[in-house]
This record gives sequence, C-alpha cells and structure tokens, in this order.
Amino acid sequence: MKLYRFVTGPDDEVFCMRVSESLNNGWELHGSPTLTFDGKTPIAGQALVKEVEGEEFSQDIKLRTY
Repeated sequence: MKLYRFVTGPDDEVFCMRVSESLNNGWELHGSPTLTFDGKTPIAGQALVKEVEGEEFSQDIKLRTY
C-alpha cells in the first residue's frame, strides 16, 4: 500500500524537523516543496509518500502512526 501526506507549516525549524523526522521514519519526498506567504509568515509545504507492506488501505488509517 502506498501512503501520501502533505506536511505544511511556517517555514521554520519546527517544520524542517517534522519533515526530517518523517524522512527518518521511512517517508520519501514527493515532488518539490512549496512556499507561500500569508502576509506575515512564509508557509512551507512538502508532499511525502511511503510504501507499506502487508497493509490494506482503509479510511481509518492514521498517517502519523507510519
């Protein structure tokens, strides 16, 4: 099963740590990062994908547990 998630947040150390933690938990970058501005703070986004063996897709999946 392939999982997808899109991480967003202010472009700061916390956002970078969230992406780094995901990469170290087996997630892979998917595409280029995005960056926008809400008038006061740059907001970053990064798509991530992960292949999970032996699982079937369900709407009840909690992506953060992977």
